[in-house]
Amino acid sequence: MRTPSLRTAAVLLCAALAGLRGQAQELPAAERQIVRHVGAHLEDAIALLERVVNIDSRTENLAGVEQVALVFKQELEALGLTSTWIRMPPEMNRAGHLLAETRGTRGKRLLLLGHVDTVLSGEKFRREGDRAYGSGTSDMKAGVVLMLQALKAVHAAGALQDARIVVLLTGDEESVGRPLEISRGAMIAAAERSDAALSFEATVRNTATIGRRGSSFWSLEVTGRTGHSSLIFREPIGSGAIFEAARILERFYDELHAERYLTFNPSVIVGGSQAELDGASGTATGKTNVVPARVVVAGDLRFISEEQKQSARDRMRRIAAESLPGSSAAITFGDGYPAMTPSPASEALLAQLNRVSLDLGFGPVAALDPAERGAGDISFVSHLVPGLDGIGSAEGGNEHAPGEWTDLAPLSMLIQRAAVLIYRLTR
Repeated sequence: MRTPSLRTAAVLLCAALAGLRGQAQELPAAERQIVRHVGAHLEDAIALLERVVNIDSRTENLAGVEQVALVFKQELEALGLTSTWIRMPPEMNRAGHLLAETRGTRGKRLLLLGHVDTVLSGEKFRREGDRAYGSGTSDMKAGVVLMLQALKAVHAAGALQDARIVVLLTGDEESVGRPLEISRGAMIAAAERSDAALSFEATVRNTATIGRRGSSFWSLEVTGRTGHSSLIFREPIGSGAIFEAARILERFYDELHAERYLTFNPSVIVGGSQAELDGASGTATGKTNVVPARVVVAGDLRFISEEQKQSARDRMRRIAAESLPGSSAAITFGDGYPAMTPSPASEALLAQLNRVSLDLGFGPVAALDPAERGAGDISFVSHLVPGLDGIGSAEGGNEHAPGEWTDLAPLSMLIQRAAVLIYRLTR
């Protein structure tokens, strides 16, 4: 293909920009009002972000999580939403969730999701140019602020009162409370009376999320006959527990690692004459002249659908059962987050967001590869309603780590896009 000249490229760029501006000028009056409101209140959004970031709300800080939720509760009630703080039982060691909703009768019934807890704490808000630093800025206090500002813009256009919207801000997304029937009961109930779910985790480039991998965990326990090391591989000792564990892990790799969207991570392993594993910590003892009697391995499993999860588990069980002489193995599984499996209905939601973005002059929005996204709250309801995630604040950095930050430069654009999408869905 011939490369155009710089002048030709400039002309084409100007024409494209003119076309995009033309699309934006054709917005209906209510949508133009929404756009103006977002621009006029951008600094208010940043000030609110500073306020909530400066409240320590790591999942284990129950009072701090509730305090952040109270800030958003007051903001939502000022828009006419009724709200409830759903407190979790004390034995769960989780704060609770904020549920707020309109009482309208028009348009799609929307469930808007976010979370107010963070992984780490201690870093206060600071702004350096277009970057905002602080614990939870990117994951995901800026996303919740964006959601709120979008609702404010819809309210300013006189379109929020008649809408049917439920806002649910969880206080334990980063470490989900157990049992799930309680910690996600309100979310599931809200989804059952909704037509679509929008989640405001951070936006990644020019994409949105219609698929998120689920996560679960597994534990492998291997036992073998012990004895003098000179007798290994012979009857009655056999191969020992460590060789058996190595065989199983290698077979997992050989048979499963190339499957798209499936990952399995043996995160910690202990083995020897004696071995114990308690969560992320373990101990083992042994001698070089003793055949090891026990190995314990813990890991996680990630998948794009329940079918893929079950298939992987079945294969892992089969591999574990094919033991070397003198050894045996047992593998167990536990559930974490379900998968958000892409669906035609979610693709249709993405198409609506894409149309909004084009009409606003912001360019197309594509689906994010599910391999780039971890598990999230929306997965608990994606089997009930079509969903769209990753439409929150701009992509930042150092999530779950010191130095967390979010990019403020695209904030106005992203609020406009979310607000107009909500407006159109509720018409």
